[in-house]
Amino acid sequence: MQEKLRRLKLLLLDVDGVMTDGRIVYNADGVETKAFDVKDGHGLKMLQRAGLQIGIITGRTSEVTRVRADELGIDLVIQGAKEKLPRYQEVISRLGLCDEEVAYVGDDLIDLPVLRRVGFSATVADAVEEIKPHVHYITRRPGGRGAVREVCDFILRTSGRWEDVTARYFEG
Repeated sequence: MQEKLRRLKLLLLDVDGVMTDGRIVYNADGVETKAFDVKDGHGLKMLQRAGLQIGIITGRTSEVTRVRADELGIDLVIQGAKEKLPRYQEVISRLGLCDEEVAYVGDDLIDLPVLRRVGFSATVADAVEEIKPHVHYITRRPGGRGAVREVCDFILRTSGRWEDVTARYFEG
């Protein structure tokens, strides 16, 4: 597993059910809101500091997702991907990557074709049961409640990057 995770250059994420708890809330004016876990965001920033690129491939289109991606410095955002595998293939082709250099976190059947293709696949504790046998890692935390941070920490620790990325927090 260590060698598999050392090869990673890109982490791709689904949004609803992974970066969020999967609930979509509309106010009386029809404006959508979502809740994101700040610890997940910090995990993504640590992965970026370790040299990994972060991207999003989501089936829905949401301004809230764009705002969160901007806040985290994620430029690679694909929304409205009703079939994720073709969009995934476009991304790795454009970036010059191979499957083994990519990790993906998804939670539902729409994610399965990509999960089965990438070098490292993960899902959240509350994912649909049908995808769990097809991934390398299942988080203990549910989507939107620290699962992304758990994946980030696992990648950093197992690949041997944890100490370099976190050293500044333990100094002095």
